[in-house]
Amino acid sequence: MFYNLVYKFFCTDYSFLNVLKYVTFRSICAFLIAFCFVLLIGNKFIFFLRAHQKNGQPIREDGPQTHLNTKKGIPTMGGVLIILVVVLSSLLLGDLANTWLWLCLSIFIGFGLIGAMDDYRKVSKNDYHGMPGKTKFLLQSIVAMLCCFVSIKVCSFSGNTSIFVPIFKNFCIDLGYFFVVWAIFVTVGSSNAVNLTDGLDGLAIGPVIISSICLAIIAYLTGNIIFAEYLHMQYVPGMSEVCVFLSALVGASLGFMWFNAPPAKVFMGDTGSVAIGGALGFISVISKHEFIYALIGGVFVLETISVIMQVMYYKLTGKRIFLMAPIHHHFEKKGWSESTVVFRFWIISMVLGIISLALLKVR
Repeated sequence: MFYNLVYKFFCTDYSFLNVLKYVTFRSICAFLIAFCFVLLIGNKFIFFLRAHQKNGQPIREDGPQTHLNTKKGIPTMGGVLIILVVVLSSLLLGDLANTWLWLCLSIFIGFGLIGAMDDYRKVSKNDYHGMPGKTKFLLQSIVAMLCCFVSIKVCSFSGNTSIFVPIFKNFCIDLGYFFVVWAIFVTVGSSNAVNLTDGLDGLAIGPVIISSICLAIIAYLTGNIIFAEYLHMQYVPGMSEVCVFLSALVGASLGFMWFNAPPAKVFMGDTGSVAIGGALGFISVISKHEFIYALIGGVFVLETISVIMQVMYYKLTGKRIFLMAPIHHHFEKKGWSESTVVFRFWIISMVLGIISLALLKVR
């Protein structure tokens, strides 16, 4: 909004405003605004949540026993703050004529509302189970399907229904309208993977920041025809504008980490994790880097696989592979402190992010 108004009406009179046409500059501004805004209102927002949540987030009774004492009464739905700040920053500094930006915001808000309904049910009923899994999955699939269908119809370009395999130069598979099914799988899978990871103070928000930075770099490269051709990547017109959204997400997440670092004052809940995971997954789809994102978000993938393995193995044998799933609880049960698990998972996420960016040059 600010960008469209100021650049359109005042850039001819004030040449210094030409800096606004650079997506890199606007992305930095979006980051700073989001970060500062979260820090400024974070405490007041947490106070508001505490006043309206009598018991805070319900804690799993079958989880690590330390959680029943250390996490009792901590408010949830902190993701509302992240969503509000990211949306505000994106609207202020993003190009509102860019369809990709609107689609990212739609996925972000839509999945956030689903997560909020889940959190509200947990808090109001004081039950950690929340919304039935099938209902949640159906709602997520509908939102992802609508946004993907719009992306195919409105943002038409060569290869928009294709998936591209990394490392190989020009190897791609055109899925046609089956691309919608693929997009739903990646978007919904990413959403639930981030949600599963959000089980310890600061555990999910670290990899979220790293993944967002990596995807911002990828979005910028794929949206720049010179860089895209040089790196033999699929050129996606207008994709660079998504950097504004992702930079705002990094800023808001970093600000939220200030309050979510151990010991956490607030949890982002499904409101935040479902929204963020869905947005990151969708961006990987529209930027044509789903496989690279699977490596960038390797921590999310690991958490999801650990749950799938645990459930399948238990149904087949009546025994468990891990002491508890998701896998971060397994390490807690083995005696690792919460901060040790969190920091080691962050380290793994950083290494995977660096490897993923290096692979962009390998063709």
